Amino acid sequence: MSPEILPLHLIESHGRTFAEAEQIPLPEWQCSQTERLQPTLTLKADDIFLITDTVGNITCQNEQVDVSLGLFCKDTRFLNRLEFQIEGHPPILLSSTAQEGFALSVLCTNPYLPNHLKAETIGIKRDLMLQGGLFEEITLTNYNTETVQFQMSLSFNADFADLFEIRGRVRPQVGQLMRQVIPEQVNSDNIQFLVEKTGEFILAYRGLDQVLMESRIQFSHQPPNRFQGYTAIWDLTLKAHETQKIGYRLQPMLDNQSASVVSAPMTLQQAHGSAVNEQAQWHQDITQIRTDNRALNQIIERAENDIYLLGQTFGEGKILSAGIPWFATLFGRDSLIAAWQTLILAPQIARQTLLTLAEYQGKVDNQWQEEAPGKILHELRLGEMARCGEVPHTPYYGTVDSTPLWLILYCEYYAWTNDEWLLNELWDNALAAMAWIDRFCEENGYLYYHCESAGGLQNQGWKDSGDCMVDKEGNLATGSIALCEVQGYIYAAKMRLSQLAPLKQRHDLAERWYKEAQALKARFNSDFWLPEQGYYALALDENKKPLDSITSNPGHCLGLGIFDLDKARSVAERLQAPDLFSGWGIRTLSSLSPAYNPMGYHLGAVWPHDNGLIVTGLRSLGFVEQALEISQAIIDMCSEQPYQRPPELFCGYKRTPNRSPVRYPVACSPQAWATGAIFQLLQSMVNLKPNASGNCLRIVHPTLPESIQSLCLNNLKVGGTVLDLEFERSNGATACRVVRKRGNLKVVIEA
Repeated sequence: MSPEILPLHLIESHGRTFAEAEQIPLPEWQCSQTERLQPTLTLKADDIFLITDTVGNITCQNEQVDVSLGLFCKDTRFLNRLEFQIEGHPPILLSSTAQEGFALSVLCTNPYLPNHLKAETIGIKRDLMLQGGLFEEITLTNYNTETVQFQMSLSFNADFADLFEIRGRVRPQVGQLMRQVIPEQVNSDNIQFLVEKTGEFILAYRGLDQVLMESRIQFSHQPPNRFQGYTAIWDLTLKAHETQKIGYRLQPMLDNQSASVVSAPMTLQQAHGSAVNEQAQWHQDITQIRTDNRALNQIIERAENDIYLLGQTFGEGKILSAGIPWFATLFGRDSLIAAWQTLILAPQIARQTLLTLAEYQGKVDNQWQEEAPGKILHELRLGEMARCGEVPHTPYYGTVDSTPLWLILYCEYYAWTNDEWLLNELWDNALAAMAWIDRFCEENGYLYYHCESAGGLQNQGWKDSGDCMVDKEGNLATGSIALCEVQGYIYAAKMRLSQLAPLKQRHDLAERWYKEAQALKARFNSDFWLPEQGYYALALDENKKPLDSITSNPGHCLGLGIFDLDKARSVAERLQAPDLFSGWGIRTLSSLSPAYNPMGYHLGAVWPHDNGLIVTGLRSLGFVEQALEISQAIIDMCSEQPYQRPPELFCGYKRTPNRSPVRYPVACSPQAWATGAIFQLLQSMVNLKPNASGNCLRIVHPTLPESIQSLCLNNLKVGGTVLDLEFERSNGATACRVVRKRGNLKVVIEA
């Protein structure tokens, strides 16, 4: 008895017809198998990023293969397979580079194929490029002395998985993979027929919200000879030393519109030209920072490029997304700190960050999203799970520090630029942000966090993992938490805003904020100080009991002014002890803690941005040698990373002569505030103190480390003035001179 043939469930969308994929099974092309994690390469262009193995492939994924591989846009994976094969075999890698950041170039060759092809006689060059979509050109050259024939294939697939799914979130229900069909002729031959008819090769999925997601692939140079499922196959004949090209363009689509905010050009050459021109313009606009140290210059150049690559369009502005692969979106804390770090490089980043986050500032009380009037968001997501309300990230406001950090950046940006339009435009946003802080400080004098959302974060400071809030015995604290650095941010915000308020004729607010800041400082130095340890507590629990573990968090407060001076000195000295300073940087948690784990995300690992904030504080207090030692450690670490790129974090193992920094397996790279830390360290060396509204730049006791003899800042912008500065180290002292100045800024050098 033959099986029952069920009627196809057809869906019409934008003049095309789709059927559920499970109703039209297709033959599959065999995947290359790997038994271990492979090194990866990362590309990014605005809101699209791609992660492949070093040969440019995205292979079939299992628990042993990096699940972050894929092509992503709008928090959705539009490709989870992109596999180049020769006669069903993967190519042999010769070299590959993703140095440009938005383009990948791979040189590879063929394996030995008995009675068919001699090994390493076909030259294969793969060029991949992102610009509103994915472009690839494959150039094949026959280096045999006779004509050869062989089969080449490209296998595609897309699971359209939401980024939260990929990170492990289990969904009770998912959407449906789809296949484009011709209603009158539905079978596996449809794919080839449709490609011939439309010129497009379609991967499709309909989400639970009924949004149709597609990866549309158009082939160029020469079309495939045939298809096996979603594998395109070419039967190639190459004469001796003949070269042939094969190419395609992939566009990610949402409901028949480009998923990317960037328009995709037609060819890879057009995409590359556009990207190169845009990046060149970026480099012309920013401060150029170079030294006599070649290794450091490579780190700086990589950091400049990565800041450019991490730029992502949201509405009218372009801000820094937090990091690849997990956090390629708008963040509050991360974007704000990275913008603060890069004021010396590109003040326009801070401007766009302030404006963009102000657009999303909280309007109402919403428990699911943890929104409240005046609050600055934590994270915005645009994928299916956010659109369907499975996660609260539309946006999600569950962070305690974004709001005071927004206020600090607001003040710092004005100090660098004297941008009166922005000062006035966002004044009401600043008042709303401060009102939120005061509302939630009113009950007990400190800003606590407590998770209110069923889909929210339990810990809502920068250390937001579930196991990091521990006391000195290693016991985990739960409930409401008041973090030490957050109180420092509030103190700094109130002090700095008290200096801006008179510009708005609000002398009442200036006086009030100053008094509130001083009262907070007095309470803080009483309640958070641990006299037996000569250090500040990580936090207070909901009963105002100190979490007395020794962590990096108090280091953030060193430059904020909230510490009593004698206590600040004690913290500065304690940070240099070997249980905190690994030799590569300051650990997040003392190695003497029972909870210490050098591989722990926030329990002993080292974070470059954490160290950058600590260095800034040490420098402001006059601990110059300590600041330079940590700076040099971070620079040394970067020198040993792929592409000299600082990772989000690395393991906290002790530095020894024969051990490189130990990588954290799933660290984001590139990552905004890790990259921004490079410029923060350089700023701490030259120690610029801008006051653009007062038309003055103070350069206070600049000090280069022994590894740098000279440092130049060209195209530096302070207010309306552009200037070039040159720093030179001689006999242990650092001199500064103004090489060029366009504008009437007063430069005061304090040796």
